[in-house]
Amino acid sequence: MKKRAQIIVKGLVQGVFFRATTKEVAKSLGLTGWVRNVDDDKVEIVVEGEEEKIKKLIEWSWKGPPAARVDDVKVNWQNFLGEFSTFEIKYDL
Repeated sequence: MKKRAQIIVKGLVQGVFFRATTKEVAKSLGLTGWVRNVDDDKVEIVVEGEEEKIKKLIEWSWKGPPAARVDDVKVNWQNFLGEFSTFEIKYDL
């Protein structure tokens, strides 16, 4: 079943290639959406795709890339909108 999720990852997640690695993982899972830095210690991910694949991305988010330290992951499940065709890094705040 296709779903959408907003994922907020908190911890040492900026300056450690978290966004770039999230993009690689999401694309490898066939997910679409985006990732961006939100403030000094958070990354926001909005993702769409198969629920099981989103769950794999959430599981990965608890670890992140090697230099990251993840303190918390919050997930807000939403209805699938089919809004995205790719997975991108957003640089706007």
